[in-house]
Amino acid sequence: MSLKWVAAMLLLVVYNAHSAELVRDLYVAEMSVADRTEVELARAAGAGLAEVLVKVSGTAEVLQLPALSAALKDARAKVLQYSYHRIDAGDAALSARVEFDPAQVRELLLSAGAPIWTATRPAVLVWLVVEEAGERRFVSPSSHPQLAAELAEGFRRRGVPLRFPLFDIADAAALDATDAWQLSTSAIESASSRYRTSEVLAGRMAVFAAGDSAGDWAYFSVQSRRDLSVPRTEAAQFLQAGVNQVVGDMALRYAIGGGAEVNDALLLRVGGIGSYADYAAVVSWLKGLEPIRQTQVTSLQNETLTLSVTAVADAGQLASIIELNTRMQPVVSSVGGGLNYQWQN
Repeated sequence: MSLKWVAAMLLLVVYNAHSAELVRDLYVAEMSVADRTEVELARAAGAGLAEVLVKVSGTAEVLQLPALSAALKDARAKVLQYSYHRIDAGDAALSARVEFDPAQVRELLLSAGAPIWTATRPAVLVWLVVEEAGERRFVSPSSHPQLAAELAEGFRRRGVPLRFPLFDIADAAALDATDAWQLSTSAIESASSRYRTSEVLAGRMAVFAAGDSAGDWAYFSVQSRRDLSVPRTEAAQFLQAGVNQVVGDMALRYAIGGGAEVNDALLLRVGGIGSYADYAAVVSWLKGLEPIRQTQVTSLQNETLTLSVTAVADAGQLASIIELNTRMQPVVSSVGGGLNYQWQN
């Protein structure tokens, strides 16, 4: 993928931090190919399906499951559509974009007893300080385009949205590079509060004269903190260690465990349905949630939509996933049982 393209995208996402969002390329992978032959396409399809299975499940361990290992050998037959493009203009390397059918991928994972993680995922805010030649600076798409692009690519390949701070006057007043280097919980959480995200990754990375790096990561989520020290290694490996720490923790919290059975039907009520557009948006979104196997509308009265939902998740698990959508606000209802929400326009 073009470094210029990734850097341009990062400049856009810096200004749009939210608690969670729909990952739209969850079932898509881009692979470098030598040419447009069927042999190369088949190879790219295998590598692409492996990446998609890891993104959707949240863990690379699924690739060790016999059923999924066998599926990778026939990945070309599972490609929904594909296209080619040059990574840069001219004679630059060729890339194949392969897309897989979401329903087929989910069925593969479920049949293999693998976990499934919904496409609505929390965004991660990253504060990373790099020390080079005695100087400490925050990593951003403008200050360190190569590092920012590598970090973005690492999160993209795992299906997790990345956000960088604005690094404006408010950020400068809340947290400078020297304070961030200390990985202070109070300072980082205070500076991050304006971005409305529960997932924050902070890091300090020392770059040595030889070009290798070492440092520490601190991951803050749901009022907990997990620390990771990374010994001297290549910069790319240091960055990937941070990505792996975040994704591994998130998947444990949000992915539905492998082998989960379909639960009894659950009533779900959504208020604030004032138009057909609201109705269609809610129904379409719920049907697209990976753990949900069946959705049936039972009534629509007084702007309250009631649905019967069956899923490979219990009420608590399903609620934690639904509430990642900031438009679905949980409410206390006088009607007993089920899950109750207010749709926010």
